[in-house]
Amino acid sequence: MTAPLLRVDGLTTVIHGGSSPLRAVDGLSFDIAAGETFALVGESGCGKSMTALSVMRLLPEAGEITGGRVELQGGNLLALPESRMRDVRGHRVAMIFQEPGLSLNPVMTVGDQIVESVRRHTALRGDAVAARVLELLDAVRMPDAKRRAAEYPFQMSGGMKQRVMIAIALACDPALLIADEPTTALDVTVQAQVLDLLRELQQSRGMAMLLITHDLGVVAQVAQRVAVMYAGQIVETAPVDAFFAGPAHPYARKLFASLPERAGRGRALAAIPGTVPRLDRVFAGCRFAERCEVALPQCADTLPQWHEAGRDHAVSCHLYGSDERGAMSDERMTEPPASSSSSLITHRSSLLEVEDLKVWFPVRKGLLQRTVGHVRAVDGVSLAIAPGRTLGLVGESGCGKTTVGKGLLRLVEPTGGRVVIDGDDFLALRRGELRRRRRDVQIIFQDPYASLNPRVRIGDALEEGLLALGVGADAGWRQSHIDGLLAEVGLAPDVKSRYPHEFSGGQRQRIAIARALAVEPKLIVCDEPTSALDVSVQAQILNLLKRLQRERGLSYLFISHNMAVIEYMADEVAVMYLGRIVEQGLVGEVLRAPRHPYTRALLAAVPVADPRQQRAAIRLHGDLPSPQDPPAGCHFHPRCPVALPQCSVEYPGEKSWSATHRVCCHLRD
Repeated sequence: MTAPLLRVDGLTTVIHGGSSPLRAVDGLSFDIAAGETFALVGESGCGKSMTALSVMRLLPEAGEITGGRVELQGGNLLALPESRMRDVRGHRVAMIFQEPGLSLNPVMTVGDQIVESVRRHTALRGDAVAARVLELLDAVRMPDAKRRAAEYPFQMSGGMKQRVMIAIALACDPALLIADEPTTALDVTVQAQVLDLLRELQQSRGMAMLLITHDLGVVAQVAQRVAVMYAGQIVETAPVDAFFAGPAHPYARKLFASLPERAGRGRALAAIPGTVPRLDRVFAGCRFAERCEVALPQCADTLPQWHEAGRDHAVSCHLYGSDERGAMSDERMTEPPASSSSSLITHRSSLLEVEDLKVWFPVRKGLLQRTVGHVRAVDGVSLAIAPGRTLGLVGESGCGKTTVGKGLLRLVEPTGGRVVIDGDDFLALRRGELRRRRRDVQIIFQDPYASLNPRVRIGDALEEGLLALGVGADAGWRQSHIDGLLAEVGLAPDVKSRYPHEFSGGQRQRIAIARALAVEPKLIVCDEPTSALDVSVQAQILNLLKRLQRERGLSYLFISHNMAVIEYMADEVAVMYLGRIVEQGLVGEVLRAPRHPYTRALLAAVPVADPRQQRAAIRLHGDLPSPQDPPAGCHFHPRCPVALPQCSVEYPGEKSWSATHRVCCHLRD
């Protein structure tokens, strides 16, 4: 048997600084073979990224590796002095960090940043270095590599920045690539391109990869083996096929049950209660016992041993050492169906009617700042939402989805069109009347941390909206109302005295939902409310939004690029491309029988959490064109795999495939 490329044995990493040390990684052991992709999955706070930083020896100042071995090709990295470890980083082991925008130097061109790595670890100099930079950018399929090498990170899209990070990591042909959530912030189309690129580069170079992610669809698409991590420890390891055929640990099974595509539209998602426990405490038994629905008496005070769950499939769980293994049935690990009474009712009247909405931003140049053009962020959008219904708005980043949501509330001033909410045109309201009517429409922003003032306590943040809109007779009523709101979103009233940084991402999103509900709106714009959340926390938030809609009769404009979430949440779907809606209809019509080539490409790019059911690839080439200078004719034709001659000349009119399904496309079939 050949020795593994990387062997981690008993790795323990401690973070100092609190009243007691935090064991972020606690006795971790795993192997990665040459040319293999090994996926590490789990919720935020489980220690996945800290494992990667420990292997690279890039811990924060308060971090310390207190035990274990990390062997790369037989040599212990933990025994190397820092001077020799610098020769290993970037040369034999390289890392792609989670956020390329924060990892790249904003004041250096991307070419110079690649040059740094090439000069540090190779003997290339002069023209050979420049040639190597272009070779690397071509390898990651960067369009117009020579021009892009002279640009700065802010001039590039998220997908391009991620390609630059990959080029830097591959500059010296490392034996091991560590990819920490490499596609988390990317659209499904860009994510598909990046995953294809990583897979091709890995196969051509024989490189091993440690993939850190919470996206089980990505794991199914690219990995050969998987390890599930919880609270600083690995609780299950298996080949990918065996893992997806039958996850063994209750935690892993709950992760699968939390996926929207695993649940019907009328069924509540099987959210995992609670959060990952603090790692500064001493654990007597299983670390998942407090959140486990099938825990045995011994789980609380006895450490579980490793058991075989199949060939090369191991699990650390008491259920596999007892007669209670049958208790882990799918029925016990999922939640009962939710009532679907109001969300599935059809309505004749519309709460929201948007007609030909335009939001153009002027482009000014010169000393006198004359307007020389416009960025057509939203260019003639029409849609409607009935009371108690959800419209999903999907598309790539930059297509104008968020601008539509902000335009409805006049957080950005529309250039033209009509926005009729409950009979009144919001665009015709004066400022005073608009302020009063804004209680009918609220918004949940994508990043709850950025939308909450870090210096304002939660109670004051919730009361601020009530005071601004004159809701509530007195302070006593407002405080009682806020207590009720917090209870409704699953938080205790005593959190009012805490600040935003004291909460987890899921808790902050609950606070953002409570703030939106405070003034009792009729319509809520949900702008990517779960995009930055783990699947388990996402399930909690989606269940909460569904329940609130059922109980309050709320309408949602749900903006997302996660097709599984849209299919679970929405009644109707509108697909947006470069400021315009190209397809719209009932969720079953659009997502099950898409007519527009762009919709088909979006759906084909979604990774499926089952290695046996991968969709046929329809890869879009290039990036979204600039809304300042959209292509002539159909805006999608430069990227469309089935474009017709007239597509480059004339923008297609709207076709109706049914009473509710409409498409803007020249294709007849």
